[in-house]
Amino acid sequence: MRCPFCGHADSQVKDSRPAEDGAAIRRRRQCEKCDARFSTFERVQLRELTVVKKDGERQPFVRAKLERAIETAARKRPIALEEIERLVSRIQRQFETSGDSEVSATRIGEAVMEGLKTLDSVAYIRFASVYKDFREAKDFEEFVGAVQAATKE
Repeated sequence: MRCPFCGHADSQVKDSRPAEDGAAIRRRRQCEKCDARFSTFERVQLRELTVVKKDGERQPFVRAKLERAIETAARKRPIALEEIERLVSRIQRQFETSGDSEVSATRIGEAVMEGLKTLDSVAYIRFASVYKDFREAKDFEEFVGAVQAATKE
């Protein structure tokens, strides 16, 4: 593993432990040249996923992009980073095991909304406002009303 600080090609594993509820392995490494320490994560990848955007463009699935979107929606909310990582892992695993190598951006957005609905209603509404492209305050009001009604049931 190349050192992110000096670029040296060799590093030594100092510690390994399970992460993300056993879905990944976290390794603490130390560069053999500059002695800097850094962490890496090893995950099982069942297949290469391709995301099909609404305009038909195809892009490789990027886990970090999904994490960033969820973290943005959850900013300043009482949601632990571990919960976000578990949600991202669950969504990624869901699509990797589906049998399709291509997944629509719409299906990913719906899976994120389902996951956020159970984690935090504010993060759910924030994500929905971007995903559903709310244009006016009325759009927010209608969606929040639907969320509140569903919560009461």
